[in-house]
Amino acid sequence: MKRLLFRPWSWLVLWLLSPAAMAADLDGSTLSLLWTAPFLGILLSIALFPVMAPQVWHHHFGKITAGWTLLFLLPFALVYGIGTTGGLVSHALVTEYIPFIILLFALYTISGGILITGNLHGSAALNTKILAVGTLLASLMGTTGAAMLLIRPLLRANDNRRHQVHVVVFFIFLVANVGGGLTPLGDPPLFLGFLKGVDFMWTVQHMAVPVFMTSVILLGLFYLLDRHFFTREEGHLLRDPTPDTASWGIQGTRNFWLLGGVVAAVLLSGVWKPGISLNLLGTPVELQNLVRDSLLVGLALMSLVMTPKPVRQGNEFDWGPILEVAKLFAGIFVTIAPAIAILRAGEAGALASVVHTVSTPEGVPINPMYFWMTGLLSSVLDNAPTYLVFFNLAAGDAQTLMHQLPDTLLAISMGAVFMGAVTYVGNAPNFMVKAIAEQRGVPMPSFFGYLLWSLACLLPLFALQTVIFFT
Repeated sequence: MKRLLFRPWSWLVLWLLSPAAMAADLDGSTLSLLWTAPFLGILLSIALFPVMAPQVWHHHFGKITAGWTLLFLLPFALVYGIGTTGGLVSHALVTEYIPFIILLFALYTISGGILITGNLHGSAALNTKILAVGTLLASLMGTTGAAMLLIRPLLRANDNRRHQVHVVVFFIFLVANVGGGLTPLGDPPLFLGFLKGVDFMWTVQHMAVPVFMTSVILLGLFYLLDRHFFTREEGHLLRDPTPDTASWGIQGTRNFWLLGGVVAAVLLSGVWKPGISLNLLGTPVELQNLVRDSLLVGLALMSLVMTPKPVRQGNEFDWGPILEVAKLFAGIFVTIAPAIAILRAGEAGALASVVHTVSTPEGVPINPMYFWMTGLLSSVLDNAPTYLVFFNLAAGDAQTLMHQLPDTLLAISMGAVFMGAVTYVGNAPNFMVKAIAEQRGVPMPSFFGYLLWSLACLLPLFALQTVIFFT
């Protein structure tokens, strides 16, 4: 804490968050695209530093992210004033980042208290089954919960194989993204839609076929690819650091009840509307959201207390992956604000050309473009805020979208969920899975290396989805 208080930039943030600094929402029509440069700087840092200077990035990624954030905040405060800048930071932290990271913290902590013991042989058939189970669980316990539950057993099963990268990449595709598309509990964009009034069952009914089709195709592709690598490796496998056992077991089963509590807390915040809000750092926060976040923190702390230490030790549980996500996304959520504000300004903003691509001159939605624009921006801007931008751009009203423009809402939902898998920054679990795999010695591809994987495997699939669902 003392180190934090003696950092000059931390005093700036505290000053910006003072009550005197609070202001109204940012007007995107007045902003130049130059204000998005620090956000792009963070993305380029994530892409280039691990390749060009991996040791520097490993030890200083938090400082680099903070540097880009300050490079945005200082000039912005000089041009638009402390009030506007403080309001921007407050809104980003209080209404977006803090609930986001609390949910991830709860899922990461609780799922890290569930240990799947034993080690089966990482064959193509077994790996495909694990991916299929994880894809199904993702819509029930969230992409973060399912990913954190199964990534370690999957890595153990394959730790004697020479080719492991493709296993983790497809795990990110399926468990950390596509599998979460079936319910609002699965992926943050759909949860935001649920909070905006989209019926729970509307998502289940309309996303069922796209999720099933996408999952089957990717699982089939993975099986063929993994069988190819496995066949080449037979007879040349590495010494197994975790020898195979006859069966698996589960320890820390109480945490499943806590995961149920997470689901209940999330649903509560979408169903219970007391109409009461409190002012935090100048930003109104609804009571149900405060209750939800308090419950999530409480459930995570209960997991830490209730789970025996050997269980977490068996998972090699540590805070590294969630801390990496927390630091990187703190900068992303602040510096992304100008890009989101410009998009929200619609035709009055500097990205009016984007608005024109998704609607005809008469204002009729062009659903294939809603799918692709939501998806492409989700892959670099994080899929949750991007979903909200296009949700508001299309109509902004859940009833209108569900009943009058269902294909448009489906296009936005599919784009946000599926194309969050295109890059590491498209969805937070992507980063967490990557970090855990690297801790286990898997040489994960760089930002651009992963992008090549996703373009080769996912781009043809997205084209097929466009033809089937939106033409």
